[in-house]
Amino acid sequence: MNALLVDDSRLARTELRHLLRAFPDVTVAGEARHAEEARTQLRALQPDVLFLDIHMPGETGFELLASLETAPHVIFTTAYDEYALRAFEVNALDYLLKPIQENRLAAALAKARAKLTAPVPALAPAAGPEPDEPAPTPLTEQDQVFVKDGERCWFVRLADIRLFEINGSYTQIYFEQHRPLIPRTLQHLEQRLDNRVFFRANRQQIINLKWVESIEPWFSNTLKIKLRGGPEVEVSRQQSVRFREMLSL
Repeated sequence: MNALLVDDSRLARTELRHLLRAFPDVTVAGEARHAEEARTQLRALQPDVLFLDIHMPGETGFELLASLETAPHVIFTTAYDEYALRAFEVNALDYLLKPIQENRLAAALAKARAKLTAPVPALAPAAGPEPDEPAPTPLTEQDQVFVKDGERCWFVRLADIRLFEINGSYTQIYFEQHRPLIPRTLQHLEQRLDNRVFFRANRQQIINLKWVESIEPWFSNTLKIKLRGGPEVEVSRQQSVRFREMLSL
């Protein structure tokens, strides 16, 4: 994949170019110091991926994107974490904080490869009504999601989330020692999560199967599952049957 690096700092561009040498399938097609130079490079090079700083002389990275009719896949590179939510609102693939870590860069490039190699969907037949809204994009356990609860924000790999649990009109997320609340339903999350990894244990909870520490028989032929780091989850009767069928040889 061809990449364009846009950053007013020559040192930052040099460092990113050096990190990208570890990925043989990535070619740095060009560099730009500000938005106007980036527009010229985008027209000439038509890169697959744009590594974009936010604070630059003249226009910001967001203003550059707003001025483009079409844009390549965008990975933001910045020293500031307060623009993360806005970055995902403009459909950025990822948001890398400086100094950029190689493992985070690898994860961002994996997302770019997945987008670039995804098959082009066939045209829908003309007959029939259009759906009210597009189907949610499925996520893998290696995807990183942005979570905001009040004034606190996190970037969390789905693989690190062990439990989603209804809490009032919100869903509570369990990862590390944190328990933020998000305005999403379990039904919405089920559509987006990989059902080979995330299992709907009951009406209230979705568990990450890779965090299961132990399983024991429970009342009325149900199961009780203990997750590493807690808590224990009681699987409903119907879902206990499905759990056995799904995971038995």
